[in-house]
Amino acid sequence: MAETTARPPRGRRPRGPLKKSSLENAALYHLERYAASVEGLRRVLARRVEKAAREERCDREEALAWVGEIVERFARSGLVDDRVFAEAKVASRRRRGDSAKRIQSALREKGVDPSIITDALAGEDGEDAGVAELEAAWRLARRRRLGPYRAADQRADARNRDLAALGRAGFGFSTALAVVDADEPLEGAPG
Repeated sequence: MAETTARPPRGRRPRGPLKKSSLENAALYHLERYAASVEGLRRVLARRVEKAAREERCDREEALAWVGEIVERFARSGLVDDRVFAEAKVASRRRRGDSAKRIQSALREKGVDPSIITDALAGEDGEDAGVAELEAAWRLARRRRLGPYRAADQRADARNRDLAALGRAGFGFSTALAVVDADEPLEGAPG
């Protein structure tokens, strides 16, 4: 009987060993497509290493050391910068109507240092963080059709749901109340 050799699944070629250069290329490709924090890039590369180690295409410890070197070099060269990443995320999420709490939580999840997050929020919000928070709440209310953006005959029945929606979004009760109980949409509403 003829001996058959195991072949990779149809349409896929066998993958070779993981190399440091292929990790660098993967990091560059990721940064071309996505904004990333230092820790975010480290996690992406570490997942790639874990997959290659499970497939026995690399030594896990050696490859994780490469990840550290690559991320450190990219951070030194400015290809990945937590401060720039945080500022961009804060600006875009404020425009979307996110609360400071929600933004802080999202950035902490991405591995950004809390002091960088605080500085980015202060830079975006300016002198009065309360006004910025209220403007963000108005943006969210408009986007989700809450409070004064709802049909007049539905407002009374939906008041508690609207307050809860703003609360779940991270806005304080007084901010949510100011938006939901407004008589009409904010004239020249932000956004």
